[in-house]
Amino acid sequence: MLELLSSSAPLFIGCCAVLGLLVGSFLNVVIYRLPLMLQRSWRRECQELAGTWVADEEPAFNLVMPRSACPNCKAPITALQNIPVLSYLLLRGRCARCKTPISPRYPLIELLTGVASAVVAWKFGYGAAALAALVLTWFLVALTCIDLDTQLLPDSLTLPLLWLGLFAALVLPGAQGHGPLPVDLRSAVIGAIAGYLSLWSVYQAFRLATGKEGMGYGDFKLLAALGAWLGWQMLLPIVLGAAGVGAVTGIALIAFRRHDRGVPIAFGPFLAAAGWIMLLVGHELVDRYLALYAPH
Repeated sequence: MLELLSSSAPLFIGCCAVLGLLVGSFLNVVIYRLPLMLQRSWRRECQELAGTWVADEEPAFNLVMPRSACPNCKAPITALQNIPVLSYLLLRGRCARCKTPISPRYPLIELLTGVASAVVAWKFGYGAAALAALVLTWFLVALTCIDLDTQLLPDSLTLPLLWLGLFAALVLPGAQGHGPLPVDLRSAVIGAIAGYLSLWSVYQAFRLATGKEGMGYGDFKLLAALGAWLGWQMLLPIVLGAAGVGAVTGIALIAFRRHDRGVPIAFGPFLAAAGWIMLLVGHELVDRYLALYAPH
């Protein structure tokens, strides 16, 4: 089977697309439940400090338990009702029992993950680079959606992503700085350090100048993770791209009165999007830019 995947690009792309749909279904669970799990954990810690926490007062709630169910009638979602995208279409976007509308965001996230996985497979082809790029893509999808919903970038995602990037640079056969992924270990380590310190420095300077916090620590960790995966060379394009698109988006939202100027806008999705684009075309863009200044 592996030989067939390595010899047939269309088959490999198709398998990655299907795998992406399945992973997208799981990411829907992560995106919904992880923030709630964090809130429960924080509430329990506060109760423990106040001396009011009672053990086992809440039922288990994690990425596995309880079983997924309709939020309205509590009917369990069966395996046949949980097929990515297809089940949503067959059910016409409604619960099988009570006919309550199901949010279209669930099939959209599945489609996004499936399409992004197919693009990664097309770009990198069969091999370790595609595996690494798929893992990075799935993490970025989850972080983007969680940040849009809650303006949180959980450590339980950003820190494993950072360490996985360093691990990939250490053990996977990389291009030693001349290919997209994985980068050499030196570039990954410098990228992680520089990624964190660059946004941390901007944060501190903004706080000293205005007395306000311009971004959260999750943004520092996400850029550090992108630096670990893509190398320090990609940090400036990522930051410039994220800042530019973020500024245009913020101005547009304020201009059309869809967002109050005093309400912060999540920066993580822009970092994630810029990082994913640099994953695909970053090295080509940098090489073309440097070629403009090369002696002829």
